[in-house]
Amino acid sequence: MVRIKPFKGIRPPKELAAEVASRPYDVLNSVEAKAEAGERSLLHIIKPEIDFDPIADEHSQEAYEKAMENFRIWKEKGWLAQDDEEYYYIYA
Repeated sequence: MVRIKPFKGIRPPKELAAEVASRPYDVLNSVEAKAEAGERSLLHIIKPEIDFDPIADEHSQEAYEKAMENFRIWKEKGWLAQDDEEYYYIYA
């Protein structure tokens, strides 16, 4: 039996949602992602290879480490925050 439980999501504050939001990682390549990623774009976390010049191999250890670093930075700067309460989230 499937069990669906609420959880404390991590998401951008409403006032930053448009800046943080990005297209899904699998609908654009690294060059396209680098071209459209703003400073606060989630693309820096889901496609961290764009933060290297030249663009790094997306499967390299340095890319994975950069994703973790970017995620930490986004949380520290308040661009992503964990909800205080557990919720059900609907993705459409």
